[in-house]
Amino acid sequence: MILNTFLLETSFSFFLHCRAKQTKKSFAKMAQMARSMRVPPNSTSLSEAKKRTLEFFRMCCRSIPEIMDIYNLYDVVTPSQLRSAVASEVRKNSNVTNPKVIDMLLFKGMEELKNCVDHSKQRHHLVGKYVVGNQGLVQDLGHKDQGISNFLKNFYSSNYF
Repeated sequence: MILNTFLLETSFSFFLHCRAKQTKKSFAKMAQMARSMRVPPNSTSLSEAKKRTLEFFRMCCRSIPEIMDIYNLYDVVTPSQLRSAVASEVRKNSNVTNPKVIDMLLFKGMEELKNCVDHSKQRHHLVGKYVVGNQGLVQDLGHKDQGISNFLKNFYSSNYF
């Protein structure tokens, strides 16, 4: 009985050790890829800057499964929702036509991706920026506000709290 328990514990710990080693390798591979990202020289034209933007977006989409694993985001968001959030961040600056400004935005995006992959951020940073987004926390104004005056309702809905 004691021998069976010992064998079970050692085999389970060996399994966890192997799994952790495998996970560390995949995280290390992704972190190495993000560390090896270098800032390219300035774009010479708008078409080259757009090409680099698409390459950056593809790199972000490829790193989403690893980021989902690192920060354990599966209970909050799906990979496709996170991909669409990243796409909306890229589209937010679609009206920029200056290649130097696009290069600066790409640099900022690469730094953000590197921080995410290197685990320099915490889970709530990603949830706040990419899951909840600019909408802020969704407030339930249903039955809770029945007895509140109009003054307090206006105060709570303003930006002064």
